[in-house]
Amino acid sequence: MTVPIPDDAAILAVDVQNGFISEKNELPVPGGAEVVPIVNRLVPLFPIRIASQDWHPADHGSFASRNPGKKPFDIGRLGGVEQVFWPDHCVQGTRGAEFHPQFDVQPIQVIFRKGMHPGIDSYSVFADNSGRNPSGLDGYLRSRGARHLFLVGLALDYCVLFTSRDARRLLPEIPVTVVLDGCRPVDPTTGEKAVTEMRQLQVRLLHLTDLGL
Repeated sequence: MTVPIPDDAAILAVDVQNGFISEKNELPVPGGAEVVPIVNRLVPLFPIRIASQDWHPADHGSFASRNPGKKPFDIGRLGGVEQVFWPDHCVQGTRGAEFHPQFDVQPIQVIFRKGMHPGIDSYSVFADNSGRNPSGLDGYLRSRGARHLFLVGLALDYCVLFTSRDARRLLPEIPVTVVLDGCRPVDPTTGEKAVTEMRQLQVRLLHLTDLGL
């Protein structure tokens, strides 16, 4: 049975940026380019259309290059919480931080930027990883009358997962749906774990075929 897109639904395209797709020295997600046409197909179908953008300062504390003795993908702590130390990526004012050129941003109504504080990372579009510094996305969704939230983008096992967690926590009255065709994980193993956790959170997981597309 086809799942209809509600008239009061929002879609959030998470971090469809060069740094996660085409910049080989940054943090390209395997298959990341494959989500772009899917995101472009989905976004115009929704009345409320949002995008997010990783927007790091050059000295961001999540970068392995800013932590002596750490290599990319090592684990440590930042801002009081566990942190993966990443390759430098999506630095403000660089090509890596720009949206992918094939991502059609014309239908997007608002952009939320994240990861701007050098002392704490921000996977979720709702708040940083400490949960202490909200972006205002939940208030925006309420002000627009959103009663459903759909998520697509990069990466499934980090920013999409953390955004879905916060959506369930901050907006328990709003059903959350992840369109899996429009996401890719950094790593298949953590991607599988993310899917398991989202099911436990009662996040609905759909494919384009479920939407009749």
